[in-house]
Amino acid sequence: MIRLKCAHCKQNPRNACDKTGFDCTGGKLELPEYALPENRPFHVLSSVFQCQFSNTLTRLEELIKFCEAMSYRKLGLAFCVGLAREAGDLATVLESRGFRVESVCCKVVGLKKDDFGLEKVDRDKCEILCNPVAQAKILNRAKTELNIELGLCVGHDILFHKYARAPVTVFAVKDRVLIHNPLGVFQASYLRRRFGLEE
Repeated sequence: MIRLKCAHCKQNPRNACDKTGFDCTGGKLELPEYALPENRPFHVLSSVFQCQFSNTLTRLEELIKFCEAMSYRKLGLAFCVGLAREAGDLATVLESRGFRVESVCCKVVGLKKDDFGLEKVDRDKCEILCNPVAQAKILNRAKTELNIELGLCVGHDILFHKYARAPVTVFAVKDRVLIHNPLGVFQASYLRRRFGLEE
């Protein structure tokens, strides 16, 4: 069994892997999946965009170009209700480019915390649960060709990916503290210290 710890590689991975293609597995890992026609566009297009646009595309621009290259017309958008404005902006931009966007927020169907015996922030109020399984099923029913996830909670995102039939790409992940930029935790010195990382 091949066991790698690339995140702790003593070599500079950009030099060892990116520049030379050095294979730490000894060439024993078979990858027939890349020969499958249904996988090839997903694998190839990222490299094509990097070559054509020299890393100048925003995530939004790359998403649009990917959907155009794949001839997708019907897109699903599963979003957190806390990012409703951003979801509206994303849907508006995609629709202005000719895509049909089926969007569904996380609170769809109105599952009550009380019905699941879950703790509430305010015991005296009705609190609604996120419903990623319903988000997936609604987009499955709409027969979307690609689903875009925007800001679902950790755990809910896993369930959405599990039950969505169409391929899923992530536009942005939730980080309530760092304005949805989780990498910020590794860039701010005081946060690095909090997690025991060197500055």
